[in-house]
Amino acid sequence: MTSTTPESKEGKRKGKIRLWAVLVWLAVWQLVSMWIGQEILLVSPVTVVCTVVKLAATAEFWLSIASSMIRIVGGFLLGVILGVVLAGLSAASVRLREFLLPFIVTVKSIPVASFVILVLIWVSSRNLSVLISFLMVFPVIYTNVLDGISQVDRKLLEMARVFEIPFGRQLRSIYVSQVLPYFRAGCSLALGLCWKAGVAAEVIGIPQNSIGENLYNAKIYLDTPALFAWTLVIICISVLFEKGFLKAIGYCVRRLEQRG
Repeated sequence: MTSTTPESKEGKRKGKIRLWAVLVWLAVWQLVSMWIGQEILLVSPVTVVCTVVKLAATAEFWLSIASSMIRIVGGFLLGVILGVVLAGLSAASVRLREFLLPFIVTVKSIPVASFVILVLIWVSSRNLSVLISFLMVFPVIYTNVLDGISQVDRKLLEMARVFEIPFGRQLRSIYVSQVLPYFRAGCSLALGLCWKAGVAAEVIGIPQNSIGENLYNAKIYLDTPALFAWTLVIICISVLFEKGFLKAIGYCVRRLEQRG
């Protein structure tokens, strides 16, 4: 997990997923599935969609999604809050930055599976995904925000001090606007990591009424359609939450700028 620099507008256009590309890949998937002819090995996209529809008709489906979302999103938000706060404090304190560096490097280096097994010794399987999601998110947000703060224009800060602009207004007018691209990039990366790590933790810990439990059961019973269906659900939830969260950030920033 490395620090992510802000994307340019051109980079965003290049990175945008095109509908025609998705349709081509779905067609390839369908053709390969038909060629293999054994859905236990590779299920077709049509079957996956039908399976999702069948699962969506059950209460257990929505209970599993809600349960996993609460835990994973909770870990994500905790990582974001602590990451931003400690990055701000570390920018002002070299000692704190040096103190946190070994922890950040360690968390970045240890594989998710190792973390899950180690943490499972002290934490119940039900709360495992909260902590794992937090551990995946915190270093990314902390590193990106700290990098963003270090790149703030020093001339603007000097001017603000000369004109004795209150710190609250400096925070809204200078820090937020210049650190925001780093924060958004960090959130975009961290969201994908937290969902993958959180669900992986659930697959190992197998808490009741969770997406991870359903994935584990699908693997045990060789229910390939259900395995692909739950994977599709994870992707959709992750993408929707990322877009919603980033839009919420943009809205909050606009309100702060209006107040400034």
